[in-house]
Amino acid sequence: MSLYLLQKPSAIMNFVNKTSLGFVACFFIVASVFANAPARNYYQLKIYHYKTQAQESTIEKYLQQAYIPALHRAGVKNVGVFKPVTQVDTAKLLYVFTPFQSWDKLMGIDQKLEADAAYLADGKEYIDAAYNEQPYTRLETIILQAFPGMPSTDVPNLTAKKADRVYELRSYESPTEKLNINKVTMFNVGDEIGLFKRLGFNAVFYSEVIAGSHMPNLMYMTTFNSKEDRDKHWDAFGKDEYWKTLSAKPEYQHNVSHADIIFLRPADYSDF
Repeated sequence: MSLYLLQKPSAIMNFVNKTSLGFVACFFIVASVFANAPARNYYQLKIYHYKTQAQESTIEKYLQQAYIPALHRAGVKNVGVFKPVTQVDTAKLLYVFTPFQSWDKLMGIDQKLEADAAYLADGKEYIDAAYNEQPYTRLETIILQAFPGMPSTDVPNLTAKKADRVYELRSYESPTEKLNINKVTMFNVGDEIGLFKRLGFNAVFYSEVIAGSHMPNLMYMTTFNSKEDRDKHWDAFGKDEYWKTLSAKPEYQHNVSHADIIFLRPADYSDF
C-alpha cells in the first residue's frame, strides 16, 4: 500500500471499496462461467466376467433384447457393448458402457427398469436365473464422471464396419489422489483432450473414476477404423511437438504409476 494511502484514511476506504468491488466483480464473472458450463455426464461401466458359452449367450440375449431396449425407452442413448479383441478362455469379459445426463438419472435407472414390464418379460431368463445357473461368474461396476473438457459422450465418426473397428479403453492409475488430480488437470487445463481431437482420435469419453477397484485413476476411450489406423494415430501423437512440450513440463511429472490398455470390438447390437 502506498504512503499516500497510509496518510489519508479516506483514501484507504476508497481503495478498499474499489478492491472489494473488483473482487465481487471477479467472483460473479467466475460464477457465471461455471453456471453456463455444460453439465458433466456420469458413466456406468459394467464388466461381466464369465467362463462358458452358455453364460455368454444368456448375457448377450439379455443385453440385446431386454436391457438396451429398456434403457432406450428410459431416454438413455449411446449404450456401448464391447468384447476384448483377445479373450482369455478361463476368464472372458464383456463391457457395457452406459452414459447418464445426471447423477439422479444414474441412481434412478434400476427403479425405472424394475417398473418396465417389457424389460422384466424380455429379460426373464437372465433376471430370474437360478443360483446354480448363474449367467456370469462376477459383475464389476465402475462409476465415472466426464471431464469438464468433454462433458458428454461422442459417437465416433468411423467409416469401417463394426467388426473391423478397434476401441481402445485406457485406465491411468496414479500413486496418490493429488497426482491423479494432476493428471486430470493435464487432460483439461493442459489440453491433452484438444491434442487428441486435433489428431483425430475419435474419443468416446474422458472421465474421472469416482468408484472402482483401481483408484485413484481416470479412464478414457478412443476409436479407430483398424489396428493399423490406431498405430498410425499413436505414432503421430508421440511425435507431436505440443505433446513433447506438455509431457516435459515439471508440474506434470510422475502422475501415472500404471496404465492398462484394453483393445475392444463392438457387438453388432452396440449403439456405436
